[in-house]
Amino acid sequence: MTNNQLIRVENGVAFALSLYLYLQLDFPIWLFFVLLFVPDCTIIGYVINKKIGASMYNVGHSFLLPLLLAGSYLYISNDYLLMISIIWAAHIFLDRLLGFGLKYEDSFNQTHIQRL
Repeated sequence: MTNNQLIRVENGVAFALSLYLYLQLDFPIWLFFVLLFVPDCTIIGYVINKKIGASMYNVGHSFLLPLLLAGSYLYISNDYLLMISIIWAAHIFLDRLLGFGLKYEDSFNQTHIQRL
């Protein structure tokens, strides 16, 4: 198994587990699918230039913000924070399952996983 295949399998399993967790917490499934692709709005930065586009995209597709939301849930106990963090993480897992990764500044088609 190649590294690329291993990354895809890991992220596919993580996506399935995040969906399972979401369902176990009895959050609305329709909202999962409505919000699943919201993080892709970070691609709007490419309208300005490649550097800002890659930076915005990478912030929206790294685990830092979903983990901060999940951590905030532990202190605030607002279910929406947990729900959004699970959906956001699931989006990242799905992207990486499909081979989309963090972007390099010099090329939209080059990611940390593969060349698109």
